[in-house]
Amino acid sequence: MRKIIHIDMDAFYASVEQRDDPALRGKPVVVAWRGARSVVCAASYEARKFGVRSAMPAMRAERLCPQAIFVPPDFVRYKAVSRQVREIFLRQTDLVEPLSLDEAYLDVTVPKTDLPSATAIAERVRAEIRAETALTASAGIAPNKFLAKIASDWNKPDGQFVIRPAQVEAFLTALPVGRIPGVGKVMQAKLLALDIHTVGDLRAWPQAELEARFGSFGGSLFRRARGIDERPVEPDQPVQSISAEDTFAQDLPLSGLDEAIRRLADKTWTATRKTDRVGRTVVLKLKTAQFRLLTRSFTPEAPPSSLEELTAIALALKDRVDLPGDTLYRLVGVGLGGFRERGEGVSQPGLFDEPTSEELANDDA
Repeated sequence: MRKIIHIDMDAFYASVEQRDDPALRGKPVVVAWRGARSVVCAASYEARKFGVRSAMPAMRAERLCPQAIFVPPDFVRYKAVSRQVREIFLRQTDLVEPLSLDEAYLDVTVPKTDLPSATAIAERVRAEIRAETALTASAGIAPNKFLAKIASDWNKPDGQFVIRPAQVEAFLTALPVGRIPGVGKVMQAKLLALDIHTVGDLRAWPQAELEARFGSFGGSLFRRARGIDERPVEPDQPVQSISAEDTFAQDLPLSGLDEAIRRLADKTWTATRKTDRVGRTVVLKLKTAQFRLLTRSFTPEAPPSSLEELTAIALALKDRVDLPGDTLYRLVGVGLGGFRERGEGVSQPGLFDEPTSEELANDDA
């Protein structure tokens, strides 16, 4: 049985800004560029009290919290702090899987140190983060990644929570289905329509029926309802996807996106030249002026072999967008996914041709 810790830095970007500028401490800080096209990168806990959240349009954040102090993001500084925190993780275990600059999984089943438990290791890690960075982190300790991620959010900020193996079923039974990672607003609404409000309700559904309704995600729901997650902590994961996106200064119709798609395809293709792995699935990402997010993807028989081929596929994916012709778009992105080692066998052509039920979900913003 594994011992997994999920560490999540508390309001990371905003906390770094408050740490480095004493005048910001205790005040509602929003990390974002001002402007009609900007979105919130992070919000301090003082700003969150007013309903400000990450990925929210900056103008909406300003309406919710007029007294908010807007600070432009400084990712060079955030990355430096993230590297410092990762060094602290590596003192306890080499099995560290970063998820982003501000969170990571640690497998401490066989730790480097002689601390007596995963709980003690989490306490040590959080203490060292506080002492060496003057920032706080929260931790979740559990037998697997799924449960550890839920647990890390339980006593935020600056806290930790343990789900022991014997407690898993009781803990999950009353948990709202919306707390399951991967269950967004759209999926939650579908589950509520089936009178599935809690994980206990979900547990009553057979796997075959969940898969019939929700495809492979139904199988994931079946396992999560039972606290099952066999995914290992994977340090230094190989590249899985590469993409580039742009938010426009002014909303554009679908017919006006070609230039941006060509430019972003060029950026993505250039970035792929830095890896030895080969991407197969071309992805076009769009966000409407109403913040509806949708993607279209296509997996050709052979991986795109040139910028021209990647660009042609990305442009062709526009034809699979079936929204009304007067729809305006605020963002477009072009990506490559399904990366494999060169020479590795390929999956069935067309596997990703049709969008999944979640690809048409509304963005959290």
